[in-house]
Amino acid sequence: MPINILETFVLITILCGFLGIILKKNLFMKVMSMDVMSTGVIAYFVVIASRGGVFTPIIGDVPRDNFADPVPQAVILTAIVIGFSIQSLMLVGVIKLARNHPTLEINEIEKGDLS
Repeated sequence: MPINILETFVLITILCGFLGIILKKNLFMKVMSMDVMSTGVIAYFVVIASRGGVFTPIIGDVPRDNFADPVPQAVILTAIVIGFSIQSLMLVGVIKLARNHPTLEINEIEKGDLS
């Protein structure tokens, strides 16, 4: 099955976030890149979970055969909450480092800790 255009954009988002984590030297930019990558992973999970169907699995008179699975939806909500709390904790750490050092550049912080 060929890859969907939406899946391609989501995978590019994940790759951009990963490259930001690897290449950026500013701690704030690393936290934001991690958030972009997390958003891409959640979006990819939603794209994969929506392949089965789009209808809500509620019992009714209308016969529907392509239901959306509610379990991935619950997992995604949990992942969003956990991701938000981790991002908040990382930003608190960045604020603490910003109070102790005049910069958020990793190279400068490492130089300051050695001397």
